[in-house]
Amino acid sequence: MPVTPLAARSRIPATSPTSAPPDLGPARALSCRECGATTPLGPFYACAECFGPLEVSYEFGSVTRESIEAGPANIWRYQGLLPVPSTVRDTPNLEPGATPLVRAHNLGRELGMRALWVKDDSANPTHSFKDRVVAVALAAARELGFTTLACPSTGNLANAVAAAAARAGIRSVVLVPADLEQQKIITTAVYGGTLVAVEGTYDDVNRVASELAGDHEDWAFVNVNVRPYYAEGSKTLGYEIAEGLGWRLPEQVVVPVASGSQLTKIDKSFGELASLGLVDGSPYRLYGAQATGCSPVSAAFKAGHEVVRPVRPDTIAKSLAIGNPADGPYVLDSVRRTGGLVEDVTDEEIVAGIRLLARTEGIFAETAGGVTVATLKKLLDAGRLDPDADTVVLNTGEGLKTLDAVAGVVGPAATIAASADAFEATGLG
Repeated sequence: MPVTPLAARSRIPATSPTSAPPDLGPARALSCRECGATTPLGPFYACAECFGPLEVSYEFGSVTRESIEAGPANIWRYQGLLPVPSTVRDTPNLEPGATPLVRAHNLGRELGMRALWVKDDSANPTHSFKDRVVAVALAAARELGFTTLACPSTGNLANAVAAAAARAGIRSVVLVPADLEQQKIITTAVYGGTLVAVEGTYDDVNRVASELAGDHEDWAFVNVNVRPYYAEGSKTLGYEIAEGLGWRLPEQVVVPVASGSQLTKIDKSFGELASLGLVDGSPYRLYGAQATGCSPVSAAFKAGHEVVRPVRPDTIAKSLAIGNPADGPYVLDSVRRTGGLVEDVTDEEIVAGIRLLARTEGIFAETAGGVTVATLKKLLDAGRLDPDADTVVLNTGEGLKTLDAVAGVVGPAATIAASADAFEATGLG
């Protein structure tokens, strides 16, 4: 997947042969996902040989179920599987993770499913899964010498970066689309960092951030110049799902797709657990979920393409509104290899999905969660997902962040005078 030559360079020098390598735990190098070339650990995210994306490669030590279970009730229980310093637990951070894996009896019964779980990542410190990826990015960035935490964001990442930087006592710089939900703007600005609204789509914001990353050598843009480390944080979702199921893999997982990194890293986590003997390497299927108003990966899957064609987003699911998803081609690889697929749902279906999950399980999801629940229902109705298989669906954010999505369709059943007689007159008793 090509990127511009500028993206392959960093103004921070790599570790020299005579200096000590960074302490990033079991991480040993960065490897190109396209050509396989290796790069020393450092603030790099594109291959110097082919400009393909880099990801972290490891030499894992002894990691057992017992050593994990003895760890803290957050993502650092998986420290031995992540690119973070050995001192990470002693550094102030938001300690995300250990979110509920809810057995969704009511939702499953309504949909005709035998065994359904909701991984509810709205229980993280800033109420989205982004706290996971930011925690890993921050730990790696500090080890690599960065002093400012930054990002382009569709909202949830903005919240997470601003909060994590505040907790760590460092500066944050966050860029967001100017038309972002007001709730997400407020819940970023409150942490006191630098918040800048950019006129345009997320892809415009991302372009600006990529340019700034080349001009500010001490700024760690978590999803740009330290992206390989940042992305690894999503693996902890897969680890927690497997551990929560009693150290086994689910048969089906429905994952929202924005950049696509989350789905591919859950896939990677399952493979790592199996290779380390922590779970049986049983088959599983991954299903990607997108909003129809921004569904480039779904469109590519349905057309049988290997390349994802960029689109201009137009959907209420702003947290998924990435028209040019960096990991789109790798999502296609993962879903095809595992026997899954990618589907998309309309804004109306998204709202219905939010309401369905809230009504049946008491979980108020943001629009991304509405996308996964609506996709789950759509796939079941079409006979493309097995209702008898153990299934996990992800809710990646809190519904209070996207109130506008449901504001026009929910409200009081009646407005009455202050008397019991007035209530009885409504027929609601």
